[in-house]
Amino acid sequence: MRVTADRGVCVGAGLCALTAPGVFDQDDDGVVTVLAADPAADRRPDVREAVDLCPSGAVRIIE
Repeated sequence: MRVTADRGVCVGAGLCALTAPGVFDQDDDGVVTVLAADPAADRRPDVREAVDLCPSGAVRIIE
C-alpha cells in the first residue's frame, strides 16, 4: 500500500488526520500532509477509512 495526497484538492476537513494520525497530518493552513507513505500493516484499516471519509478525494491509496 502506498498513500498519496493531492494538496491542491484538499479542503482541510481534517478527517484523515483524525482517522489515521501518524499517517496523515495537517500543515498550518489545514492542508493534508502525508507522514507515512508506506504505512505499517496495522495502520492500513485506518488509512482505508480515512480515504473513504475524505470529502474532496485528496487522499488516495495505490495498491
